[in-house]
Amino acid sequence: MGINDKINNAATEHLGAAKEGAGKLTGDSTLKREGQQDQAQAKLQQAGEKVKDAAADITGNIKDAARKLKEGFTDK
Repeated sequence: MGINDKINNAATEHLGAAKEGAGKLTGDSTLKREGQQDQAQAKLQQAGEKVKDAAADITGNIKDAARKLKEGFTDK
């Protein structure tokens, strides 16, 4: 996950929490729901970024294993 993505997701999550809190304090159920939605969106984006990172790690591991396998055949 890139640093910009992390910052954006964290900001969205914290702003969502602030909206939710303000909605609770003022009795504004629309603002409260909006804050909850913002937090859920940020968490979903974080999960998506983690999936992309994991896929990149797997791809790197497969390439590394293929290289080692190839080296094992060519060294003999």
